[in-house]
Amino acid sequence: MLKIILQSPRYIAPFNERARDLRIQNKPLWLAQRDVLAPYTTHEIELPPDARLPQVREPCLVYRDNLFFDEHYIAAFLAEARKRPHPSRAAFSIHDPAFREHCLPLSDSYTPAGDLYLADLWYYPRGPEPNAEPLVIDLQAREIGYYHVPTYMAAQSGDLVYQVPLRSLIAIDSWVHIFIADCVFGLFGRGARFEERLKRDLGFKLSILWTALYEGKQVLECSKLVKIGRNCSIDPTAVIHGPTTIGDNVTIGAGAVIENCIIGDNVNISQGCHLMLSVVGDGTFLPFRASLFMTTVMDNCLIAQNTCLQMCVIGRNTFIGAGSTFTDFNLLPTPIRARDAHGNLVPSNRPVLGGCVGHNCRIGAGMIVYPARTIESDVILFASKERRVIDKDVTYEQSDHHQLPLAHLHRRLYPRPGEATDEGW
Repeated sequence: MLKIILQSPRYIAPFNERARDLRIQNKPLWLAQRDVLAPYTTHEIELPPDARLPQVREPCLVYRDNLFFDEHYIAAFLAEARKRPHPSRAAFSIHDPAFREHCLPLSDSYTPAGDLYLADLWYYPRGPEPNAEPLVIDLQAREIGYYHVPTYMAAQSGDLVYQVPLRSLIAIDSWVHIFIADCVFGLFGRGARFEERLKRDLGFKLSILWTALYEGKQVLECSKLVKIGRNCSIDPTAVIHGPTTIGDNVTIGAGAVIENCIIGDNVNISQGCHLMLSVVGDGTFLPFRASLFMTTVMDNCLIAQNTCLQMCVIGRNTFIGAGSTFTDFNLLPTPIRARDAHGNLVPSNRPVLGGCVGHNCRIGAGMIVYPARTIESDVILFASKERRVIDKDVTYEQSDHHQLPLAHLHRRLYPRPGEATDEGW
């Protein structure tokens, strides 16, 4: 089957990079798409924005390159689409709780059609042709609690929940969608599918119990749930609960606690670090007592000691200084606003949400970042009496390094569309 990839020209703030090049589940999005579709497609065509679909007479799968989807959604979509004699287009019902709560806010990639919203994913059984009919695939959402706020602090309810789908499809139009794709649809979804299989597959349950008994470990610590790559050094006092995936050449120090995470290759997690429901990119270093909760850290970052990141997204090649805290909850019961697909501040539909740092940033020690604030790629923030609390978004023009005579030592690698890198000035 032929796959036709439609390029999305939009750059995602604050990274100043297209969605296809950002990391989801510790893979560039284009690579994650390719891996999911590998069992179904044999060749591909990539088209620039506004290009016409080629006139071919063979089965085609057409999709926009800012879509994150998993193998469970694609399998269900193709199974249903192939039963139809006419073309199909992926669609969501507004009544699907996972789509309504997590996909639709902050996005403009879906086309309204009555009670349906159409996504940029098509199946053509005989090559591209007009009038594809909507195909709604149930995301099979499960309501899963993740946070409890004391009732005297909560605006509406003390129990906060996610609508976690067993099948995932979401357009990446905002940094918040990376958080949703990685943590809610990715890690929470993996855990939900594991629990569902335990309920219906007795053989699977028995194999896990037998493996745990044979290895002398608790069930959540056995090799069926904790996948460890080659050449890893893990201190015996570290606590690792699955489902967790650990890459090659990883070092985990004494007293580290890791629960339901994806850890990339060549990662160093030092003593006393706590990681929960987080994705840690290749080459990342976490010194002692760094903590991540529902956070994405892309490749080659350094998150210094005693730093706490909650519900955040951190771009590649970025340094976060020691003792920094990214807060995620408004003390006054006001909605948390985030940047939508057009850069406007709108309600995020998230009662709890951390911040986002772009690529190639350097953040000084002891910073406090308010919920949903963003720091643009290539920014340097020095720890100073004037700037300890980040209560507004920070752009490249507001970077502290512009004040120094040696500013040229920090290269700008991720300009906005239409602007040049340092090499181009």
